[in-house]
Amino acid sequence: MASRKKKPSKHVRPVSDRPLMGGHQVRESRSDGEWMVRRVSGSASNKAYRCPGCDQQILPATPHVVVWPENPSLLAAIGGGQSLDERRHWHTACWQRRR
Repeated sequence: MASRKKKPSKHVRPVSDRPLMGGHQVRESRSDGEWMVRRVSGSASNKAYRCPGCDQQILPATPHVVVWPENPSLLAAIGGGQSLDERRHWHTACWQRRR
């Protein structure tokens, strides 16, 4: 029986190979630039995140949005990262209030 290779962790794979939730994203403008926004349904959310807008937890099974800059930051560009490394999970209402 041939052994199967274990797939490396998503954290050590190149960004282009990392999974990102299904669905589509939209571009939104804010005072600090262009952002990509993807809605996450409650059924697709299985872990807790901390919302940067209110500093409260987004509990598992809670619909929310994932947001990342359209263009990677200078720090990410220098470090070889990409904007997907800058993803943040927001409560939908917190993101909508952000200007």
